[in-house]
Amino acid sequence: MTANENMTVDLVGRPVHRVGFGAMQLPGPGVFGPPRDRDAALAVLRRAVELGVNHVDTAQYYGPDVSNELIRTALHPYPDDLVLVSKVGALRDDAGNWIPAQRPEELRAGVEANLASLAVERVDVVNLRRMDAGHAVPAEQQVSFDDQAAAMTALRDEGLIGGVGLSNVSAEELQAALDGGLDVACVQNPYNVLSRDDEPTLRLCAERGIPYVPFFPLGSAFEHMPKVTEHPTVIAAAQQTGMSAVQVGLAWLLARDASVLLIPGTSSVAHLEENCGAGAVTLPEGVLGRLDLLG
Repeated sequence: MTANENMTVDLVGRPVHRVGFGAMQLPGPGVFGPPRDRDAALAVLRRAVELGVNHVDTAQYYGPDVSNELIRTALHPYPDDLVLVSKVGALRDDAGNWIPAQRPEELRAGVEANLASLAVERVDVVNLRRMDAGHAVPAEQQVSFDDQAAAMTALRDEGLIGGVGLSNVSAEELQAALDGGLDVACVQNPYNVLSRDDEPTLRLCAERGIPYVPFFPLGSAFEHMPKVTEHPTVIAAAQQTGMSAVQVGLAWLLARDASVLLIPGTSSVAHLEENCGAGAVTLPEGVLGRLDLLG
């Protein structure tokens, strides 16, 4: 499988290009507060659509209330082919801390907030963002997955969301959800060429035809996840192919499996164009082989 084959994937029955856009970097530092340059943020969103991006990932708590407002201002009325994906399960406090919001009534409130801020009657996909081990979850927030899934399914059945996605789930949790009858629209988990702990979940998605959306596709500033673009093998691959290290890292993900959808984020038009260019990259088999050995 090369990076430029099969360049669309069905997401809730709609074809989306495999390189989308993640809005997490549009707010200020720490995904908190307004952007440093509002006009630049709006320009990035408009340029993304010009480049053919029709899958935009966001969250009401990015900012909070910043990413969705920028998306609405830049793109509403939305193109007919644009698929908007958001997520619920968290809030932000006045200091920018991430707060769990995992109870069914909070999930509903989160969906309603997304509907209002995006100015839509239905969000195409909403991911249930499960809290990871790095977040202390108070006793009152320790809700069973079955109760959460029931709440999200009810929202879908009411027509407020088009599909239920899952984020930050293990392969075992995904399998249990599928066994329980949940129609999973997509899975969004951390994964990249250097960090492949989630390989079992990717494999399960591939087997079941579920779009897999890796976040931190190029690593992150967090200590536990190194930056893909700084690895010598990735840099060497970029030099060999004439591509950027960013494009090599993204193209490797596209080549990993046909189920993969990318949502790299940026607040720069130049970086956006670089990211989108990964969709046209075909990595030679030898380069793919050396990158595969990094995992």
